[in-house]
Amino acid sequence: MKKILIVDDDPNIVDYLTALFEDNGFAAFAANNVKEAMDIARKEIPDLITLDLEMPEEWGPRFYRKLSQEKKLKNIPVIVISGLSGCTHAIGKAVACLQKPFDRDELLKIVKDTLK
Repeated sequence: MKKILIVDDDPNIVDYLTALFEDNGFAAFAANNVKEAMDIARKEIPDLITLDLEMPEEWGPRFYRKLSQEKKLKNIPVIVISGLSGCTHAIGKAVACLQKPFDRDELLKIVKDTLK
């Protein structure tokens, strides 16, 4: 079973994505801040990460930089899900960038295509 780490500080988004991914056969883990996200990423080594850019303590791009400095984690694909426009520039290597509110079918298609 493929593992997806959801990094978002909005509990509604976390609940929604967790249900969406689990209903579609994925194992979902959630973190609402960068420190928690790094701890889970190191422990679980997810197959994919969804990442919000705006979070209270640290921005998503900082998490991404930390992730890309770790040998075991640097090749994990990241899908940015953000309320900000122009999020494609924040993380150049993201496999996709969806703006909130996002289309669940589009997100699922990207996830499935990425994890083939």
